[in-house]
Amino acid sequence: MEVIKQNQMVTNIPTRLLKNKIFTVLFLLATLTGLLVLAILLYRIFSQGIGYINWDFLTSYASRRPSDAGIKAAIYGTIWMMGVTAPIAFTLGVGTALYLEEYASKNLFTKIIQMNISNLAGVPSIVFGLLGLTLFVRGLGLDRSVLAGGLTMALLILPIIVVASQEAIRAVPKELKEASFGMGATKWQTIRRVVLPVAIPGILTGNILALSRAIGETAPLIMIGALTYIAFVPENLLSQFTVMPIQIFNWTGRPQEEFQFVAAAGIIVLLAMLLLMNSIAVLIRNKFQKRY
Repeated sequence: MEVIKQNQMVTNIPTRLLKNKIFTVLFLLATLTGLLVLAILLYRIFSQGIGYINWDFLTSYASRRPSDAGIKAAIYGTIWMMGVTAPIAFTLGVGTALYLEEYASKNLFTKIIQMNISNLAGVPSIVFGLLGLTLFVRGLGLDRSVLAGGLTMALLILPIIVVASQEAIRAVPKELKEASFGMGATKWQTIRRVVLPVAIPGILTGNILALSRAIGETAPLIMIGALTYIAFVPENLLSQFTVMPIQIFNWTGRPQEEFQFVAAAGIIVLLAMLLLMNSIAVLIRNKFQKRY
């Protein structure tokens, strides 16, 4: 029997090698297809928009004339909104993850909560826009303000942060926590000095992905009534605002061809802001990775 099995294995080796080569080629083609589409998209955006990026474009407000159109109001509005979204989503998301993983009992109720959080991570963003319109704009009377937009976007990315933070907390070795308890540390001391320092790189990775989604979302903000054309910057959390995706969406809907180039310039600025924000978060994450 052993001789027969060995003969079968030797016979199947060429077939296995052929299958391995086929799947390797398929996976390579899939990767190259995605990279090619991305390269074409970036080339088109930069070739159309790079000539419109200058200091006047960054410091001017929106205009009905393409030559005078700027993105200042949208940049300030995006910064204000992310200034509200990031701390609220991080605090609530990490706090929820810590409670579910470290404090909550493992029963049917927590399983239902966990299932709902996982489902909310895949809900279309327009649904969160409807929630923000009902709860913040009309229910709390915040109107079309920066605060209403920031709270709505915080709800949008909250499930992503909770799920990512839970995975990072679960990855902390049990031996570290048991050693902390063995030294006489309390539950909170163990979480603060052992669990969080070890889990923070994974938590920050989830936050980076979540904030990247928030900065590029348009549908929820349109639903809560964020403006598409303003000629001022927000002065406080109750000021009206617009954001870069909405401004770009507005430009792409204009009939003049020049506005398509202006929209491409706005996309380049949005990409630069996104890369800057992610770079700062990655630097913070790498700092903790080197330390722990």
